[in-house]
Amino acid sequence: MGKSGAVDIRWHQYRATWEAVDGEIIEESLITIYVNGIEIAALMGTPLHLDWLALGFLKNEGLIETPKVVESLWVTQDRCCVDVWLSHEVQKPKRVIITSGCGGGLTFDDPSLGIEPIRSSLRVEPEQILDMFNSLQSSESLYARARGVHASGLMDAEEDQLLAVAEDVGRHNSIDKVHGACLQAGIETRGRVLLTTGRISSEMLRKGAVMGCPIVASRTSPTSLSMEMAQAWNITLVGYVRGGGMQVYTHPERLGYKSET
Repeated sequence: MGKSGAVDIRWHQYRATWEAVDGEIIEESLITIYVNGIEIAALMGTPLHLDWLALGFLKNEGLIETPKVVESLWVTQDRCCVDVWLSHEVQKPKRVIITSGCGGGLTFDDPSLGIEPIRSSLRVEPEQILDMFNSLQSSESLYARARGVHASGLMDAEEDQLLAVAEDVGRHNSIDKVHGACLQAGIETRGRVLLTTGRISSEMLRKGAVMGCPIVASRTSPTSLSMEMAQAWNITLVGYVRGGGMQVYTHPERLGYKSET
């Protein structure tokens, strides 16, 4: 088993004739996050950048406000556990919600509650988002090597660049990893554009809202609840960014749309 998020395997491929092919397949394992010795969450994911995953998950679930409260963070050698010690006490939340989607996402709160509407004057050209998605999964990415993996990224629209990118077999994990990478590097997430290849369900949108992203864009579809939440939270929700186009479900004015009325 490698340490790069993929595993070397051999498969037999049929295309008119049979042949043996050596390649890689995405790695998936059970990852447990402990905080102050208490098991907080057990997630299915890709055992890569688990420090990002733990930081982002704890921040998105409201268990930490800043990485300054993290006194130590240790990933076990077999990459199955992350042990985090904080400067304050923590209690395991009593209410756990298993969310929709691959890997069974996990959140401790009703994803439709507790978010203030985002106030942002951000304006982005649609072409910027289209171009940035082309950079999200580069020829050097885990996706290019093994497929079967989601990617998320944080875009600085003013500088027209990606500030952080993360991949994981779980779409929820990929956003947590991006947030964790930003926390670790001191990158501000508010006022940025969140890009993801995964479906935008309610808990996915909530993660973007916690990050303060006024635009959340995906290669695929949103759900009805995520659209309602985006409308209420003043988030521009974009889906099906592909083939030179996109579908904008809420607040299209941030992308240059002008109403005819």
